[in-house]
Amino acid sequence: MTSSHDNALATNVSTTLTHLDAQGAAHMVDVSDKATTQRTAVATGFIQLQPATMALLRDHAMPKGDVLATARIAAIMAAKQTSNLIPLCHPLPLTKVAVDLQLVDTPVSGVQIQATCRTTGQTGVEMEALTAVSVAGLTLYDMCKAVDHDMVIGAIQLIKKSGGKRDVNKSSD
Repeated sequence: MTSSHDNALATNVSTTLTHLDAQGAAHMVDVSDKATTQRTAVATGFIQLQPATMALLRDHAMPKGDVLATARIAAIMAAKQTSNLIPLCHPLPLTKVAVDLQLVDTPVSGVQIQATCRTTGQTGVEMEALTAVSVAGLTLYDMCKAVDHDMVIGAIQLIKKSGGKRDVNKSSD
C-alpha cells in the first residue's frame, strides 16, 4: 500500500538513475561535460541531549574535554573525506567547510548542527555537507555517552544547495 507521501516522492524522482549504467551496474557519473560553477550546500541535523548533559556542555565540564570543538573538527575532517566514505562520490577540492553547533533548550534540549560546504567544480557538495553533519552528531554522541544514555541523533537533511542544475532552499532565511 502506497501513501500520498510515497506518491509525491515518486513524482519528484527522476526515472533515470545516474549511478547505474545501461546494464544496471553501478558506476561513477562522468561530470566532465558539466559546467564548472561555484557550488554550495547546507545541511542540518540535531542531537537530543538530556538537560544535565546540556548543563555540562555549557559549563565546559564534560569528562572528555571540549566536546563542541572536537565535533566541529571531526565534521570538517569528514567533509574532506566524503569520497573515501561514500561509494561513487567524486573527490572534491573543498574551498570552504563551516560547521555551526548551537545549544538549544526548546522545544527539546540538544545541539543543532549546521554544515556549509563550498567548491568550484562540476558536481555538487551535498554529500560533503550531509557527511559533516552526520559525523558531528556521531562525535557529539561519542563525547557525551559517558554521561547521557538517551541521546538521539536525527533530522539530518539538506536544506540548501546552489550552483548546479537544480537549486534547493528549504531554509527559512
